Amino acid sequence: MTHTVVHSPEVNQYQLQIDGERVGLIDYELDGDVIHLTHTEIDKSDRTRGLGSELVRETLDQIRDETSYRLVADCPFVAHFVGENTEYQALLSR
Repeated sequence: MTHTVVHSPEVNQYQLQIDGERVGLIDYELDGDVIHLTHTEIDKSDRTRGLGSELVRETLDQIRDETSYRLVADCPFVAHFVGENTEYQALLSR
């Protein structure tokens, strides 16, 4: 199984795909140089596999490596993940 996180700016989402099929997403809103991650969702049948954390980690990696956005973690799942993974906390203040 191939897991890929795809940025879909036309719908303001980062999407987790397995073998080309979407199984999860993170919705976001842009406000100038700030990206608000507002909602994380994993399909019910895939929720016990750690895919939510995988989706958040890859999304944050893409934001860090490919943009200069400052992060606001409006989604509680993303906020918890950032709190537990200190390597991403710099995104909150850049």
